[in-house]
Amino acid sequence: MPLFEVKDLTKRFGGLTAVDSLTFHIEEGETVSIIGPNGAGKTTVFNLVTGFHQPTRGEVIFCGKNLVGKKPHQIALAGIGRTFQLVKPLRGLTVFENILVGAFSRATSDAEARDVAEDILSFTALDSLRDTTADSLPIGLRKRLELARSLATRPRLILLDEVMSGLNPSESKEAVELIKRLRDERGISAVAGVEHVMQVVMSISDRVIVLNHGRKIAEGRPEEVAANREVITAYLGE
Repeated sequence: MPLFEVKDLTKRFGGLTAVDSLTFHIEEGETVSIIGPNGAGKTTVFNLVTGFHQPTRGEVIFCGKNLVGKKPHQIALAGIGRTFQLVKPLRGLTVFENILVGAFSRATSDAEARDVAEDILSFTALDSLRDTTADSLPIGLRKRLELARSLATRPRLILLDEVMSGLNPSESKEAVELIKRLRDERGISAVAGVEHVMQVVMSISDRVIVLNHGRKIAEGRPEEVAANREVITAYLGE
């Protein structure tokens, strides 16, 4: 049984079909990228999985249980974390305190939460910024903090929404290495929603799923997808 799967996932907003009969799965420890042009439906998929939207139809199955109808906090406690495209650190709190908030979602004591937060602070290389006010960070470090706060909830699966958007080449390289370490060192499965950074997609993905207008048009290994004519057309036109 896959760790995670969606079946016939569909979301309509009035007359607009944002996600159209989407089916895919994620195996334990696997990193899958969902790519597609701007507006393809990637963030809507993440919002459906994490309970911020309810699907028009379809199933979201994690560890054998259907999550449709669950609230976002219930889905987080079930073991699915996420980052957001527009990062919003908790204003006025330090980097460490932001991570600590995530850790308290599962911790049974203050000491346990602090141990988890310290571990994630080190894992994400934010140690030197622990006492820095989070809203004073530049965008690259805010995105890393967003990931750290999600990791502190101790997910088995994490959804990374446009995690490379707005990063310079050096920051993108660091983010790629961190995503690889999620799988290799922590055993966390990841779904990365990526727009146009194909070099990143090729380097982090076991499989790639391509969306266009909410519909899956291709799925396979990165090199297979990159050579797919329908994918090329979706990105570049005829």
